[in-house]
Amino acid sequence: MAGNREFFFRKLHSLLGVIPVGLFIIVHLGVNYFATYGPDSYNQATHFMESLPFRYVLEIFVIFLPILFHAIYGLYIAFQAKHNTSTYSYFRNWMFRLQRWTGVFTVIFIAWHVWETRIAAALGAEVNFAMMANIVANPYILAFYIVGIVATTFHFANGLWSFFVSWGITITPRSQLISSYVTLGVFVALTFVGVRAILAFI
Repeated sequence: MAGNREFFFRKLHSLLGVIPVGLFIIVHLGVNYFATYGPDSYNQATHFMESLPFRYVLEIFVIFLPILFHAIYGLYIAFQAKHNTSTYSYFRNWMFRLQRWTGVFTVIFIAWHVWETRIAAALGAEVNFAMMANIVANPYILAFYIVGIVATTFHFANGLWSFFVSWGITITPRSQLISSYVTLGVFVALTFVGVRAILAFI
């Protein structure tokens, strides 16, 4: 019974990491990229997202609850995992370890980001270009954001590879190799969008 429950939780954890959390990451980075077109474009994009119907319902059930479950159960998996990179230094073993490391860092990064933006907005602050520019004006915070973005995009892209395997989509070695290149492309593309966006606030 306990084994079935853990199997279900792992499947749910994997699914939520792609849908809806992964889709939210893509949309969020896409909205942030409007900062490269200037303050007005970014402010219009964020205000459009804030004006969506049923915004709070969407935020709670499509964003916050899935992220919370994925983060909490992911931390459980990370601290239960047995790493064997010291014995078997194969590529996928290192990807397994990096997946755990970036997962832990991403949880810290997201918590900080939510505190600085979403919680601040709930307390009356306006989430706009000026707010983000003020946040990343500190070079240490900017560096933290860049590392956080890279950790997040890696965790999602590499998690996407694992998702394809665990859900039986990529079974053969050839399909898994192709998936490696595809997810590498996803990582590079999302990292470019995310880092380019955060640098636009400087």
